[in-house]
Amino acid sequence: MKRILGFSFVACLLSCTAPLTNQAQTTWTVGNTTLTETDLVTGISLPWEILWGPDDYIWATLRTGKVLRIDPETGNYTTILDISVAGSGSSEPGLLGMALHPDFTNSPQVFLVYCFQTGNNIKERLVRYDWDGTNLVNETALIDNIPGNWIHDGSRLVISPDNKIMMTTGDTGTGGALSQDIESLNGKVLRINLDGTIPIDNPDPASYVWSFGHRNSQGLCYGPTGILYESEHGQSNSDEFNIIEVNRNYGWPSVEGACNTASEQTFCTDNNVKEPLKEWSPCVAVNGISYYDHPAIPEWSNSIIMGVMGGLSGTTSSNDRVSVLHLSADGLSVTSEDKYFTTLNQRFRDVCINPYTGAIYVALNGGSYPGTTPNKIKEFRNLAYNSVKEPAATVGQNMSLYPNPASSQMTLEVSPSLVGSTFQIYGYDGKLMKEMLIKNAKDSVDISDLKAGNYWTMATSKLGTVTSNFVKVD
Repeated sequence: MKRILGFSFVACLLSCTAPLTNQAQTTWTVGNTTLTETDLVTGISLPWEILWGPDDYIWATLRTGKVLRIDPETGNYTTILDISVAGSGSSEPGLLGMALHPDFTNSPQVFLVYCFQTGNNIKERLVRYDWDGTNLVNETALIDNIPGNWIHDGSRLVISPDNKIMMTTGDTGTGGALSQDIESLNGKVLRINLDGTIPIDNPDPASYVWSFGHRNSQGLCYGPTGILYESEHGQSNSDEFNIIEVNRNYGWPSVEGACNTASEQTFCTDNNVKEPLKEWSPCVAVNGISYYDHPAIPEWSNSIIMGVMGGLSGTTSSNDRVSVLHLSADGLSVTSEDKYFTTLNQRFRDVCINPYTGAIYVALNGGSYPGTTPNKIKEFRNLAYNSVKEPAATVGQNMSLYPNPASSQMTLEVSPSLVGSTFQIYGYDGKLMKEMLIKNAKDSVDISDLKAGNYWTMATSKLGTVTSNFVKVD
């Protein structure tokens, strides 16, 4: 992929539909398609799940315990849930997977998985919240007290075509014994009714377990023919991309990746082990996945888009990336893999897709484990593609800064709702550098006292929070 960096010195009008186009623009080529990179949201802490909601907003979980609802046109976001979670995002547990009810209009419910601490123990629970149009309320526990740990907690959620919750759980870092224990809920893919009960057509009608022998799965999605795909962390070798089948054993800890040693082949034969479609050695930390088949990026048709975190350090630019796994026509094999955005040096946690524009959004956790500031959600969009449908109306609150880059003075333009709020400038180390009261819809910002470098900004009103980025030059 070829990357071209340019700068736009023209302010985006407040009524424009492309978000924050006053920012420094980076473009990428995918075959004959050009993608424009934009920072949609900056300065959030450890985004874990992002998904496109039926209300045409992006819904995001932060591992620190927050759920955000984000306007995909402006990046304006509101915090609709803020709960206490184990670790507060400082390590692997926290607020993790999310799914929305398949009939959200009539049943506005949101399913979440989060970790909590009781004494010295980490536990995990699947819960349901009601959406009241402003906040998530009325928590109801569906599955409680699943054993957790400071590592390997899973957990992705997706709703199946037959309206069941599919949930991944980790092996809690205990060596994999729980993964092969059919009585344990750890190291599994679980299948759950929307009310939290066990489906009567599960392999065991008294158990949530759908498949087992997993290590730590953090990617789950359906293809168009009902195939359930999963991405799974290996130990040092054999990250896996799997098709999940009912009552199948996926081998961990006796098998890593394919059944290609004598002991693994024996175990696989004796235990009906399902081998991966693809594996990566050494591990690259595969993560969130989504199926892509949109005309905006025809080069990616019939593919799985996967976030890759680049291994434990997350500093090897050839490994941290978005992988495009091209599927065969029947979806039963991976024909090739393409790697994109490798020079960003960011840990790609999750991906989601705009059904109108075909843009993809990626949740970034910074450049090193477990996540360094400022975390972002980026958009990669083919601006030449004209959508035949338009999203539902979203909040128009916006702000723009120009010129960008700048050396001493910038112009700040904001929606009327932000007049009277505080405008803040942060360094990429998270330090607040300066702030000012926004007195007018168009103000001047003095940045002459800042050192050359990258900065991000934030302003909040009752409608939500908007962020932006700029580059200070000498």
